[in-house]
Amino acid sequence: MSLLHNIGATSPNKSLTVEEISIWAVMDHEKVIEKLSKLTEGKYVKVHVSDGIEKYYVTVDGIRKVLSIYS
Repeated sequence: MSLLHNIGATSPNKSLTVEEISIWAVMDHEKVIEKLSKLTEGKYVKVHVSDGIEKYYVTVDGIRKVLSIYS
């Protein structure tokens, strides 16, 4: 979640695919899906579908959570 926030994936028009997140996070595709699923359940990350492609971004609650880590 911090990574998505730090690279600016904080709105639907700035959302990223699983593949893009995998590259940024240097993490296995399946592990990214697992983590995104948990964050989506917690309402910290939301899925945006554009042209049939799922993209992910940090929600307002997710941004608050990230900022609370830094303060």
